Amino acid sequence: FTGAITTTSTVDGVDIAVRDGTAAHKNEAQTFTAGQRGEITALTDAASIATDLALSNNFSVTLAGNRTLANPTNIVAGQSGSIFITQDATGFRTLAYGSYFKFVGGTAPVLSTVLSSIDRLDYVVRTATSIHAVISLDVK
Repeated sequence: FTGAITTTSTVDGVDIAVRDGTAAHKNEAQTFTAGQRGEITALTDAASIATDLALSNNFSVTLAGNRTLANPTNIVAGQSGSIFITQDATGFRTLAYGSYFKFVGGTAPVLSTVLSSIDRLDYVVRTATSIHAVISLDVK
């Protein structure tokens, strides 16, 4: 037998990937020859900002008041990404963090406060209750 193996079968209503070297596969090492992208999902600004890690790796939020970034839901070890945090046109907003967020030295960072400034929180999930995070302030 030579050539590509293809199928028109489905499992649970999802097409089975073509096994010809052009499709990504869940449990195999992959080499991509073009850029890969993850969308940036907007979070809803609220007193307690909810993040569902099953929706994306990258998120954004514009703060319209002093807020808390709550512990995310659907946390799985190994996930990583960024959260872009923007001050609104008023600025001087503060952000507290849920207990799962762990920072260098155990101290949560203070955001940039200039109006419309953008900070980037990068994270790596270590366990279901431990998210290692670092922040880049006032990225221009």
